[in-house]
Amino acid sequence: MSEDLSNLLNVKDVARMLKVAVRTVWRLRSSQKLPKPVPVGGSVRWRHHEIVAWINQGCPAPAMSPGKRG
Repeated sequence: MSEDLSNLLNVKDVARMLKVAVRTVWRLRSSQKLPKPVPVGGSVRWRHHEIVAWINQGCPAPAMSPGKRG
């Protein structure tokens, strides 16, 4: 099954949706607070429905897996 590229967001799209700077999106990604992105060639994209759901849930931090400390 291939990814529908029309439903993928780039970093500028995500920043616009969150009303933050692009740099903030990269920081959120680095700290693993955003939903996991999809690699597309040499770039990353986010699934639109996952970002919308994440926003609707109040932008929660993902649950820590056992053995990890926050």
